[in-house]
Order: sequence, then structure tokens, then C-alpha cells
Amino acid sequence: MGAAMSNLSDSLNKLYALRTFGIKPGLEPVRELLDGIGNPQLAFVAVHVAGTNGKGSVCALLDSILRSAGFRVGLYTSPHLIRFNERIRVNGRAVADDDLAALFEALDPAASRMAARGRQATFFEFTTALAFEYFRRQRVQFAIVETGLGGRLDATNIVLPLVSVITRIGLEHTAILGDTIEAIAGEKAGIIKEGRPVVCGATPDEALAVVRRTAAERHSNFVNAAEAVTVRRVSQSLAGQKISVSTEGTAYGPAMVRLLGRHQLENVATAMAAAEAIAEVGRLTLTPEAVVSGLEATRWPARLDVLDEDPPVLLDGAHNPDAARVLAAAVKELFKKKPLALVWGMCTDKDAIGFSGALGGLVRVCWPVVLTTDRTRSQAELARIAESRNWEVRLAGLADALAEAKAWARDQSGAVCIAGSLYLAGEVLALGEGTRAAPI
Repeated sequence: MGAAMSNLSDSLNKLYALRTFGIKPGLEPVRELLDGIGNPQLAFVAVHVAGTNGKGSVCALLDSILRSAGFRVGLYTSPHLIRFNERIRVNGRAVADDDLAALFEALDPAASRMAARGRQATFFEFTTALAFEYFRRQRVQFAIVETGLGGRLDATNIVLPLVSVITRIGLEHTAILGDTIEAIAGEKAGIIKEGRPVVCGATPDEALAVVRRTAAERHSNFVNAAEAVTVRRVSQSLAGQKISVSTEGTAYGPAMVRLLGRHQLENVATAMAAAEAIAEVGRLTLTPEAVVSGLEATRWPARLDVLDEDPPVLLDGAHNPDAARVLAAAVKELFKKKPLALVWGMCTDKDAIGFSGALGGLVRVCWPVVLTTDRTRSQAELARIAESRNWEVRLAGLADALAEAKAWARDQSGAVCIAGSLYLAGEVLALGEGTRAAPI
């Protein structure tokens, strides 16, 4: 390993070590850090995206649409699946190692000054500053910025977005965000800025009411994506779904979208409503050609991701009961009544009982696996939950579990689903690349 790569490895290890400082909601630290490097967040037009489920897909769709319309676009999402670099992209390409090493060097003095004053930057604060500085250096015209946790006090909320976007809201991180849908919606709605439009995707009525009320208080034009955009599925196969998209006065499509599942129709509607909101303020001219091209070019790994077709193997990052219900609906549509094998790993802070209940009677046999994180649920604990669902349980390490599940599915004319955690998704994808997933 050369000196530059060695330095990058050391920098990443130091960054991961910042996780010991936990999550510290609040904007003053990231404001101080960004001020120390010249406020790069002022150098580009931001679109800010919050939500419980679907925000990553909406970010990916909107990024692809804007790029197809001819713009240079930055994309900041989390977590990564295999390599840290995936979190920060420009025009679809992850930040290169050399650029990442230079960014660490540029930010270190500002972070050190903060630490000397008694406030150590957290992992996410430092990573957010890295992304914004990279976007400035790359002269992006738009940056699609995904929140990390919540919205109101999330480090990304330092941006003044052209448009805010809120995707489907559900119960998550209740110890931090609140234990009701209304409370969590209030935190998500914290990204709405005075006089800046907000697009809200399909979400429970009680959450929609909170977002609508917050928009009114901040004189923000409220756009209900479900009313503004109609997305109709024409057909679906393991290769993707053919859809048509229409808004008031404009028909887009048909388009063949690689993202599977009925829930992605909601996400397409949200992304399209956001694109039209950008167009309305004069920053974008949308053409049917650019929209179709952008939709068809969208890739978002580990979200109903078909890894194999014989037997069918589906990889999904679902890790909460709401997402598991979406996964179950997609499995029923895609696999009909095929017997299902589940390769399953989860973290201790996720609702494994609720997750397994959502998959209910769909699963015939389950391989519980251990994740390479200290937050992993034990194989024995997952096995007990699986047995309580009357799933047949088989024990193996991840690589063997995948091979055994595929063999079982082939023998039973069934299908394989791999789900429960994005950690698990990253490890599965890394096995396919002959490497090992980096910490998420």
C-alpha cells in the first residue's frame, strides 16, 4: 500500500472511531466545522430529502433525472454498502480515494480546532462536511442531500434547499425522534425552510397533517406528490417494471424502471413532484426524454435487488416492520406462491419480532446469520424468533447459508430472500465482489 492509501486508511479508521462519540443532534457543531472551511454548502443548489422509508430511492431517482437533464449533480446518502466512498458521488461516480484523502487533509485543521475547544465532531458531522466540500470542488450544480437521522437537528439541515422532500414516515429511532408518528413527522418537517417549497410523498394521514401545517407556518408551498403525479404500472417482471408517469398537462413514458415493487411507484411520484417543483422555480426544464432516460438509468442496489434468476434471489435492505411489509407485498407479487427461503440478519436496535411478523407465513425455511458489527443480533436469538413463526431453521455462516438457500430453492422450485439489514446487504454484495464490506 502506497503512502497516500496508507494515509487514507488511517483517516478512515479515525473517522470510524468518531462513532464512539455517538449521535449528538444539533446544528451548531456542523455550522462551526463548515465555517472553518469556508462554508462549501453555499456553493451549490441543494435538494434536501428526509423520511423513514424510500428516501434513498427518491434521492437516486432525482439524481438520475437531473443528470439526464444535463446537470452536474452531487449525491450524498448513507449508509454505504461496501466502501465509504459510496456515500459521496458526483454524476454517479463515487469519490475517488485520492480525492477523499485530500478532503480529509483539508478538513482536519477545522476539526482539530473544534476538538481543542472541547467539541469533537461526530462521524456524521465530519462526513457531511466532507461531502459538501467535495461538491464545491467538483463544481456541482445540484446536490441531492439525504438526512442521516430525523431532520430538524440533523447535520445536513445546515443547507438552505431549493426544495425540501419528505418521503413516507413511520416509527423509527423512537428514543431520539419521539414515540408517535406525529412526533417523528415533526422532526422530519424540520427540514422545511421559510418560503421554500416542500414535496411530501405518500405517508400516513397523521404525518401528512403535521407536514402540511409546518409548511403553512413557514409560508412554504406544499406539494402532495400523490395528488400532483400519477404513476401507473403497465407490467412487472424480475427485470423491472414498465410504468407511465403523468402530471398536470404532461405525460412521461412509458419507462422501464429497474426498481421493483409497488412502493417504488410512490417513490417515482415523489421524485417527479420534486423535479417539477425545481422546474417551477425556473431552475430546470423537464422534457419527457430526460425524464424517461433518468428513470430508466436509476440504480439503487440492495433494494429489491435481483441477484439471480435461477433460482430467483432477492436482496433487500429492509430492516423495520414497515419495510418488511413492503417487502412481503413485493415477494407475493414477484414470486406468487413459490416456497421462500430467508437469509436473515438484524441489528439489536431493530424490531426483529415485528419484522418477522410482517413476513409471516411467506417463509418456509430460514438461515439466521451473524453480521460483522458489534450491534448484531445473535444467531441463537434470531433462531428462536424464527422458530416462533414456525419457520424451519438451519444454521450456517453467511457464505454457506447463501449456497444452501439457493440449493434448497432450486430443489423446491422456490425463491430466496436476503433481508434484515443494510449491513447484511453490504456483506452479501461484497462476497460477490470477492472482498469484504467496510463498516457501515
